[in-house]
Amino acid sequence: MPVTRQIHVGGVAIGGGAPVVVQSMATTKTHDVDATLAQVTALADAGCEIVRVAVPGIPDADALALIVRDAPVPIIADIHFNASLAIRAMDAGVAAVRINPGNIGGEVKVEQVVRKAIETGTPLRIGANSGSLPEHLRPLATADPAGALVKAAQEEIEVLERLGFHDFKISVKSTSVPVMISAYRRLSELVDYPLHLGVTEAGTLITGAVKSAVGIGALLLEGIGDTIRVSLSTDPVEEVRVAYEILKALGLRKFGPELIACPSCGRTNVEVHSLAETVEDRLRAYKQHFEVAVMGCAVNGPGEAGDADFGIAGGRDAGHIYAHGAVLRRVPQERLVEELFAEIDGWIAKGMPRPTRGRRKLDLPVLTGG
Repeated sequence: MPVTRQIHVGGVAIGGGAPVVVQSMATTKTHDVDATLAQVTALADAGCEIVRVAVPGIPDADALALIVRDAPVPIIADIHFNASLAIRAMDAGVAAVRINPGNIGGEVKVEQVVRKAIETGTPLRIGANSGSLPEHLRPLATADPAGALVKAAQEEIEVLERLGFHDFKISVKSTSVPVMISAYRRLSELVDYPLHLGVTEAGTLITGAVKSAVGIGALLLEGIGDTIRVSLSTDPVEEVRVAYEILKALGLRKFGPELIACPSCGRTNVEVHSLAETVEDRLRAYKQHFEVAVMGCAVNGPGEAGDADFGIAGGRDAGHIYAHGAVLRRVPQERLVEELFAEIDGWIAKGMPRPTRGRRKLDLPVLTGG
């Protein structure tokens, strides 16, 4: 069911009809303030809206105040096993705290964290992970892994609700895409709290991106999910890029340019793969949203390249430059990319005017900066 509750992590609204929020997690040692801030800034520049940092010890907690002060986006402290660290993190001014009520030290410790959260106005993230279920739910996990995740989340919710606390979001992550989808579907029918989606420990760039796109994308198409993290074993900036590609593919968010490229075939007279990669690399410098098509021949060019804001289509000795449905000119193959970006830059400098065309544009949330 649609989530009506909304929480605010720093100035970022989650749930209650707000656009789906992209977050990631720093891989640095949090007590290394300079390294952590550098990575948080890189993530923010890529479009990340919330960054989580690990807080396994006191030096990490003591570094949070400086990180929070200088970070360009809200910071979430990731806490396990030690309630005092969660309290220190909230005193340092973090925008939210991620805890697992099942491993924080019992209900007395949970109550201490919740009381501090109420005092400081700090939202929490709770939830279950297929790799760290409570011992008493392990038998259920064998028979019904999705059910075990949902049960674990319900038990955590009950603890917080007994304490009169409702300012939280929930996750039920699994490494199995079908289990993850089933768990979130079932949980969404039972609660009205914002849901944080993710396939946990999804894998390396290609494997993890595919798993995340299938799992997160399937749920978002059903209206389930309010914030997402793509968990990849690579530079976390790639997590943000993949997250936005998922959201752009579903028509849920616009951030940066969107590339359309043909897969190449025997008709082409240009190296479409390298051409598309060159264009994609250069497009990463742009925060504005527009569509660019890279086509290998005249068969697809008039359609896809003509339908995008800008496009190029290869030919025997020269290719075509397209802009807003019209062919501008033929250009030698070696000049295609430079001429394309000259047109894009000139258009941006004029305020990005789009001529009226028959094509229907969706009215979607647009994010123009990091």
